[in-house]
Amino acid sequence: MLAKIWVFLEIVTPYVLSLFFLGLIVLFIYDRYIQRKHSLLVNYPVIGRFRYLFEALREPLRQYFAEENFYESRDKVDWVYKAAKDVPNYKSFSVDQPFSEDRFIVKHATNVLNDNEVSDDMTVTYGKTREYPYVAKTPIVRSAMSDGALSPEAVRAFSLGAALSGYTLNTGEGGLTSNHLYTLNPAPDDNVEYLEIIKSTPLADTVFKLLEKFVNRTYAIKAYRKVLLNKRTANTYIYGQDANVLFRVNWKAPLSAFPKEIPASLPDMIFQMSSGLYGVRDEHGNFDEERYAKVMTFCRMTEIKIAQGAKQTGGKLAGTKVTADIAYYRGVEEGKDLFSPNRFPYADTPDHLLDFIGRLQEISKKPVGVKIVISDENMIDKLAERVAERKKEGLPIPDFITVDSGEGGSATAPLELMESVGLNTVNALYVLDSALRRHGLKDDIKIIISGKILTPDDVIIMLSLGADAVGIARGFMMSGGCIRARMCSGYGSHKCPVGMATQDPKKRASYMVVKQAYQMSNYHNNLIKGMKMMLAVMGFDHKSKLGKKNLTFRNRNGEIFFDVEEYFKSKLHIYRDH
Repeated sequence: MLAKIWVFLEIVTPYVLSLFFLGLIVLFIYDRYIQRKHSLLVNYPVIGRFRYLFEALREPLRQYFAEENFYESRDKVDWVYKAAKDVPNYKSFSVDQPFSEDRFIVKHATNVLNDNEVSDDMTVTYGKTREYPYVAKTPIVRSAMSDGALSPEAVRAFSLGAALSGYTLNTGEGGLTSNHLYTLNPAPDDNVEYLEIIKSTPLADTVFKLLEKFVNRTYAIKAYRKVLLNKRTANTYIYGQDANVLFRVNWKAPLSAFPKEIPASLPDMIFQMSSGLYGVRDEHGNFDEERYAKVMTFCRMTEIKIAQGAKQTGGKLAGTKVTADIAYYRGVEEGKDLFSPNRFPYADTPDHLLDFIGRLQEISKKPVGVKIVISDENMIDKLAERVAERKKEGLPIPDFITVDSGEGGSATAPLELMESVGLNTVNALYVLDSALRRHGLKDDIKIIISGKILTPDDVIIMLSLGADAVGIARGFMMSGGCIRARMCSGYGSHKCPVGMATQDPKKRASYMVVKQAYQMSNYHNNLIKGMKMMLAVMGFDHKSKLGKKNLTFRNRNGEIFFDVEEYFKSKLHIYRDH
C-alpha cells in the first residue's frame, strides 16, 4: 500500500509544482502590470503580499509573542485563563512582568485569619427601600454586553454561567432576548400564556436524534429549529431540552399572564435601558411602559445607560451583526448599521432623568440606577448635591450608579474616544465615592465600578476604595474563550475567530455553550475564593470592613503613600464653584 502511495506522489508532485509556479507567474504579472491598488505590489510583486498577511496576523498573534501592555502584566491575563479552567493558580520564582507602574498595595494583618474564618456572605443589597430590593449573591457583575455584540451562543453561555455560580448578568443595551432565558426550560405540559411554545413532531424528533448521535448536539438543535419553524427568526426560539420543545417570550400576552416572581431557574439579571430603548419601545420608537413591566418580570433591577467611556456618540452595531434575530429583538431594520442616539430621551436635565428613574421604580417596584462616565469632579458634586436635595424633598433618587472608564468592549467605538473621554477607573471611583459621602448619600446609592478589573486583588482594591460591586467584561470574555484577537467590531473582515463576538453562522457554530459556561462559572468562583484569601491576609472576616485605610499606594518613582487620601489630594486638583 505504501509503495502505491509513493508511486502516486512521484507522478503527481511534478504537476502540482508546475501549477504552483505557474500560479506565481500569473500573480507576478497581475501585481506588476495589472492591479493599481497597491504600489507596494507593483514594486515587489508576490513577495509584497506577505506584508498584508503579517498585518492580518498581527492582532490575533500579538498576545503570544509581545509583552502585555494593556493590563498590568501578562500574569493577570494568565490568572483568568487558569481560573476559568479551575487549575492551580500559583507562580514560581517571580512574576513574568514585575508591576513597575503606579499601583495600590493591600495592608496585611499582623495576625492573619484562615480562609474558613472569613464569612461566605458576599451579598450586596440594592434599593433597600424598594418593594422588591435586589440582594445580589456576590459583588461581581458581568458588565453590559448586548446580544448582538455577542453571539447568541455566547449570551446563552453567560446566562448559564450566571445561573450556575450566582454572578449578576447585565443584558447590555440590546435588551432582554430569548438567549438570556436559556435556563428557563419549561415543563412539557406547560401551557403558560407568556411563552410561545412550539411542540415537537415525529420528523423533528427523528432528525434531532440522528444528528445528535452521528454529528453533534449543536447541529441537531439547529436542524430541529429548521424542521419545526423554517423561518428567518428561528434562532429567537430556545430549545428546552427537558421538555423537548422550542420556546420564546410571547410579548403580545397580557401583563397579567407574566410570572409574578422571577423563575428560579433564571440568572440574576440587570436590564440595561439605552437611548435606543431596545426591547421596551413601541412601533414608533417611544418608551412602552407595559413592555417594560413585562421585561422586569424576568430582571432584578434596571440600569439606564446615560454614557459609556468609549461610546459617548451612542452605541454602534455593525450591519453584519444586525441579523433577522437582532432586528426582531430590537425592533429595527435588518442588515443596517445600528447607531443608538447619543442622548437619552428622558434626560434633558438632571431632574428630568431622576423623575424618569422614579417612574421606572414605580412601574417595576425594583431598584433603578444609571451608568455614567466621569470627567469632571465639579459636575458630579453638583449632581450629588441635587440628589441630596431631592432626598430631603422625598423625590425619587437612583438606587445605584455604575461608573465606566473610557475603553472599548465587545462591539465597537471610535478610536479617538477610547481612553480620551472620562477618568480612569480608580480616579472616577474616588471622585464619585467622595461626592456621595460629602452629601450623605453613601448609604442610599450603591456604586458599581468597571474598567480593567480582572483578578481578586483588583476587586479587593476597588471595594476598599468605595465600590460596592465591580463590573467585569473582558475577564468574563476571556474565561469564556476570548483570545483577544480584537476582531469584535464586525466591520469589514473583522469576525471573532472563536464565535463569541460575531453573528457569522460558521464562526458561531464552533462556540461550545455548556463548556464555556462552566469556565465562566469557574472564573467567578475563583474570584470569590481569591477575595476570601485576601480578606484573610488582611485580617478581615467580612468584606464590609474594607476601606481606604487598608491600602498603600506606590507610584512609579518609588514614592509611598500610606494614607491614600493624601495621595488622591496631591493628585486630583479639585475645585469648587460657589
